[in-house]
Formats: sequence, structure tokens, C-alpha cells
Amino acid sequence: MPPLADAELLARLVAFDTTSRRSNLPLADFLCDYLERPGVRLARVPSADGAKVALLARLGPEPGPERRGLVLSGHMDVVPAEEEGWESDPFALADRGDRWVARGACDMKGFLALAANLLAEAAADGALAAPLVLLFTYDEEVGTLGARRFVETWPEEDALPRSAVIGEPTSLAVARPHKGHLKLRVTVRGRAAHSGLPHLGVNAIEPAGRVIGALAALREELEHEAAPHRDVFPEVPYAPLNVATVRGGAAINVVPDRCVVELGIRTLPGMDSAPLVERVRRAAAAAAAPLAPEVEVISDSPPLLVPAEAPIVRHLCALAGGPAGSVPFATDAGWLQELGLDCAIFGPGTIAAAHRPNEWLPKADLARARTLLDATIAQFCRT
Repeated sequence: MPPLADAELLARLVAFDTTSRRSNLPLADFLCDYLERPGVRLARVPSADGAKVALLARLGPEPGPERRGLVLSGHMDVVPAEEEGWESDPFALADRGDRWVARGACDMKGFLALAANLLAEAAADGALAAPLVLLFTYDEEVGTLGARRFVETWPEEDALPRSAVIGEPTSLAVARPHKGHLKLRVTVRGRAAHSGLPHLGVNAIEPAGRVIGALAALREELEHEAAPHRDVFPEVPYAPLNVATVRGGAAINVVPDRCVVELGIRTLPGMDSAPLVERVRRAAAAAAAPLAPEVEVISDSPPLLVPAEAPIVRHLCALAGGPAGSVPFATDAGWLQELGLDCAIFGPGTIAAAHRPNEWLPKADLARARTLLDATIAQFCRT
């Protein structure tokens, strides 16, 4: 496939509706066709059910024992575009003067377009001294599921370059820590009955209400605990617990037999999620007694803390002209660090534009990101 300009490629990418509930195979097939160039080696890592796939594209020599080279990583899925207020088709790139507007333009298909084009240009330019690798995942938005699957199935002996850029929207500032996101579901089961004969049933919502109160108390406990690495998250220096959804009951004249409470806890680096799951389990069990609520882990995105002296962090900070900060959201980097990668969070666009109507990516950010990423490839892959 002939190369496209960055904006043209971005338009092609956002036209694929890769909302997490859908398969990303059409977009993955397009990217494979686009990246199939001399010297580029493609690998597909499917989900367990085969409905989705992560892509790995490699150019240049193997990383060797020093694990030289560079990984550019991003996710192909997007959040739904069902909010009111969209002024144009969410899956058609709109030109609004100084910005591009579409679902995924900012989070994070702008970065994917740059990464794909930079690899294509490197393939056309000739040999690299060290490998350039693209890793595009799926289901990041629903719990970094694609990155986890990749880490758990990728052969240990097939090492990737140590330095990685995770292109989440940071307004081209560098971040080296982020919080994790532990998502849990608490299910309280009762017994249905006609509301005129309540003694024949067991109301599940009432004990679930007590569970919500217990979770609120646990939230306050966490806010007052001295969390590790709290200094790098000055705005929220603890692990916030958020009771996010409550679902129960079928009709007003039916004793509800089930109530489901979903919550998230944003863990700091150095925190183990297993004790938090157990604390939720104990709090829910005590509050719902004599009923025995079920507590299940929906997903567990680990936190990240990359050393300040990591070469990719120092290089990007020098390019961006500022120290590394932190971001309050989870990314694929939490899992990818398990492969020994030093992951810097760095990409065009602002997280404030993501997950909202008329999601936008400043054109100036896209252009500057290209320049900075090209310089990064030169530093890590051409010398």
C-alpha cells in the first residue's frame, strides 16, 4: 500500500469503529496491509477467543543482549461515541482549523498513525543499527486486557527492545509513573418474591446498600493511609476507591433477588492488589451478612514507576524540555513493564479531550510529535 500523509492515515484509522465491544480485526488487517513493506516482520497475537488481535511490527536487527532499539506502543480500541453533543460523525475525521476531531483522534489513533508512518519511512530509508518495533494492542480501555494477554503469551526468549514509548495523550510532556486500576464486582444474591408476600423472598438491594456503606468507609481508610510513592501523585496521594455502578431489581412489585455493585481502586506503584481485593471481600461479607456476597476481579491494570535514569526517560525529557511528571490513569505500560521494558508515557493531545464529545487532537501536537519521535528513533535505532 502506498504511504499516506499523517492526517490521511489518521482519517483511515478513525473510520474503523474499534469501540472495545467490537472486534478490531478490520483495523488490524488494514494496518498489516499498510505495514507490509520490505524488511518489516509482522506478528499477530490473538485474544483467547480469536475475536481481537494485537499487532507487532519489527524492522531492523534483533535487539541483542543489550536490548537496544525502541518500541512504540499504543492501543487500537476506543471508548463508545454515544454522548450527546457530537457536531459531526464521530468516525469521520473532521477538520476544525487548528485541530482534528473524531473518536480516537486523541486517544490514541493520532499516535498510531505517526508510529505506522515512521516505521514505513524507516523501512524505505534503509538499514537500522537497532530494531524499531510497533506494538498495537486491543481492549486497553476496558482494563488493559490486550497488553496482559500479550505479556502472558509472548515467548520469554523473544526479547523486545528495553526502551518504549507509550503514546497516550500527555500534551507531549513525559510521565514515568502512573496509577493502576483494580476493577471489582460485588454481587449480592437474595430470593425473588411478590412484594405483597415479602416473607417469601430475600431482598438483595438492602444488604447491598450496607455493602456500599462499608465500601465508603474503606474509601476513607485508604485516603488516610500512607501509600507508597505518594510524593509523585501530589494531587491525589492515595489510592482512591470509587463505587461506580449499582444495578438491581426487576420491578417495583418484585422483591429483588440480585444486586451488583462495581467499583474501582486506583493503586499506586508498590501496592499489591491482592490485599485490596481481600479487604473489599471482608468489608462486603461483614456488611451483607447473613448473605454471602460474591467478589470478583473484573480487571487489574498494574501501576507503573520507571526509573528517572532510564535512557528513554532522560532522552524524552531533554527533547520535551521539562522533567518527567505522572499521569492519573492506567496504561498498557503497567503490564508491558513485566517484559523488562522501560516505558515512558508520551504522546500528542491532552487527556482532557479524550472520552468526550468532539474529541480533538491539535494539529500542532501531531506535527511536533512527529519531529520528536523521529529524533527518538534516530537516537535509539540509527546510532
